[in-house]
Amino acid sequence: MAKDIKESEFTLEVMQSEQPVLIDFHAPWCGPCKLVAPMLEEISKERPQLKIVKVDVDQAPGLAQQHRVMSVPTMVLYKKGVIVGTWVGLRPKPALLGEIDKALA
Repeated sequence: MAKDIKESEFTLEVMQSEQPVLIDFHAPWCGPCKLVAPMLEEISKERPQLKIVKVDVDQAPGLAQQHRVMSVPTMVLYKKGVIVGTWVGLRPKPALLGEIDKALA
């Protein structure tokens, strides 16, 4: 299950995580973000080795700026505290999973 995090939790939840972390930068007013959310819930069940967190760009503008988020949804994949992938916009689940797998290989 994807966990909503605040800026104050970023270091613990992402940078210090032993497992890869996919961050979903989203906003409550974003239509495509509402379509991504259930897909990420499915992925979190199918890939327990992948931690998924959500960041509301309106509530955490510093994190959004730090990651150069210009539009939502934007997904950023971290592995051992390093960004290994970034994807902007809505994409089909198989495509996203393929890109995640490629980035983690």
